[in-house]
Amino acid sequence: MSDEATIAAPSPAPPAPTGPPPKVTNRGRTAAPAASANSETSDIPEYEYFIQPGPRGYPPLTEYLDISEVDMMKRPDESNKIAHHTALYHSDYLIVRRGQEFQVKITFSRPYKPAEDKFALEFVIGSSPQFSKGTYVPVFPTKQRQTTWEGRITNTSDNVVTMAITPAANCIVGKYQMYVAVVTPYGIRRTRKESTRDMYILFNPWVAEDAVFLDDETERQECVMTEMGIIYHGSYDDIAERDWNYGQFNYGILDSCLYIMDRAEMPITNRGDPIKIVRVASAMLNSRDDEGVLVGNWSGDYTYGVAPTSWTGSTDILLTYNSSKMPVCYAQCWVYAAVFNTFLRCLGIPSRVVTNYYSAHDNDGNLKTDIIMDENGKIDRNRTRDSIWNYHCWNECYMSRPDLPPGFGGWQVVDATPQETSDGMYRCGPASVQAIKHGQICFPFDAAFVFAEINSDVVFHSRRKDGTLEPVRVNRTHVGRLVLTKSPGDVTRRDITDQYKFAEGSTEERTVLEKAEEYGCKREKSSPPAADVDVVLPNLEISVGDNFELNVEFENKSDERRTVDAYISGSVVYYTGVASTEFLFLTPRVVIEPKMNKKEVAIVESKKYMKRLVEQANLHFIVTGKIRETGLIITAMKVVTLRNPKLIIEVSGRGKVSEEMIATVEFTNPFSF
Repeated sequence: MSDEATIAAPSPAPPAPTGPPPKVTNRGRTAAPAASANSETSDIPEYEYFIQPGPRGYPPLTEYLDISEVDMMKRPDESNKIAHHTALYHSDYLIVRRGQEFQVKITFSRPYKPAEDKFALEFVIGSSPQFSKGTYVPVFPTKQRQTTWEGRITNTSDNVVTMAITPAANCIVGKYQMYVAVVTPYGIRRTRKESTRDMYILFNPWVAEDAVFLDDETERQECVMTEMGIIYHGSYDDIAERDWNYGQFNYGILDSCLYIMDRAEMPITNRGDPIKIVRVASAMLNSRDDEGVLVGNWSGDYTYGVAPTSWTGSTDILLTYNSSKMPVCYAQCWVYAAVFNTFLRCLGIPSRVVTNYYSAHDNDGNLKTDIIMDENGKIDRNRTRDSIWNYHCWNECYMSRPDLPPGFGGWQVVDATPQETSDGMYRCGPASVQAIKHGQICFPFDAAFVFAEINSDVVFHSRRKDGTLEPVRVNRTHVGRLVLTKSPGDVTRRDITDQYKFAEGSTEERTVLEKAEEYGCKREKSSPPAADVDVVLPNLEISVGDNFELNVEFENKSDERRTVDAYISGSVVYYTGVASTEFLFLTPRVVIEPKMNKKEVAIVESKKYMKRLVEQANLHFIVTGKIRETGLIITAMKVVTLRNPKLIIEVSGRGKVSEEMIATVEFTNPFSF
């Protein structure tokens, strides 16, 4: 043995990178790159011989059956588009729905002889078509030879054969190329690749075998076929409406929706599963981590784009994204939900926009929205971090959930507004509405987050001088006060709160909350004693620029006199509940006789709030107070949405086709400027 220690040579330092990073390929890892773009196509050979060429080359195939014309029967007034509910799409291509028969007419060079002639229709999608992956599907006309897609001949007349094809009810959704192939003893001869024979296959809510089947024609007409919608906003006790043109059938929209999946590099083979499609789209509709469709902006400064309140439809947004390949500026929750709705309806997934009033955005994953006060009952705005949105819009889409136990299919929540990450990306859902209602928040995807949005408790904490917090009041009914969507086939609103939660205070509701706790949701356990004084804020309908009185009513329910040291605070807030600036702060001492009411009037002058107003003009009033005799805290909150001047539209005379009319639009400026 040598006494010398063996010293390992130091590893060489990697060379300093220069220039652009090297392009990483799939070479050595997979046999071929994964097909993840519907826009990429493959070249199918026109001739495919079974034999080796002889001395004079391949034998000619001209004496066998030849194809002279293919009619896709794709006009809006022809049977395919009418039967498949796709006649409204502004497209020059055939558009059909899966699981349902459609027809094509093939003209051969001579009459078709079933005993001698063999032919098939081939449907191809993506850049590397394979039969085993469902991206190459041959369809044969004979019963003896069938694949996952069924084929049959419905009519022959001279040289023309009409063939009916039924795509599988779980086939890939997207744009296919179609070929007609004739088999001869020497090889296969095909039609050339031609874009006129391209076609789209969509989801089919009319067919029971499809995962998105919705067994209600009124609901189907509303959630798949209706192009105009109403999105609800405003506040819980002052609901406002916003009309929206979804435009899912407009020219170029279907291609834009397929581009969104291409941009996400979603494998073609996953595009038959609505669960996977809506999860990918939920991430792609926002631009936070994947250069998706829309840039969110709640700041009020929209210098470099379009203000969210200015959009009235989805078409411009989707077409701009498809052509520019860049995220579109700007969006807030209802814009995300509206454009997502267009995407879903365009692909044939039944969907609707839903608005939740007083929606909790809980930053730390528990079922509590924490409001911090000092020991005297005054709100500490610097330490209050959680926010309650006046309203929040998301989508529901209808599908079966084979990945969950039976009973949790149906409506699923999906949300494209970037709030929190899910599996590392800003997205949310699909979460089963049934699972949310019954507290089964362990089920994928993101059921716990949506559960908190509609079930959080508002907890008022008193902060002691040593920094510890003591819960002094819990409001269990403020959050998730009302969930609305548009009524099918009507312009009225529909209250669907009972689909998300049981009645407040019912035994079922208690059971659900206990179930949610088993799965890790933390709730506020303490029940601070109820105060014997109530404070009530009135419902107000105020126009922008009005001076008004805020009548705060204190009600003494005890048999003794009560003295309340009250704090009345008024702030301008964004619709997300985030405070901008405080414009009102009063500290009255209120003395209330036994079993009596006492009103405290706060005068609100427009000059105090007008210069501070932010978009959507919301004022948020919070009244808190401490009862001197008992030391208990009382609280009340109210959001007031200021109304803009109304437009008055009058049309002259009776409206007649091709005749001029005069429309007068007027509004009154309520201001002195």
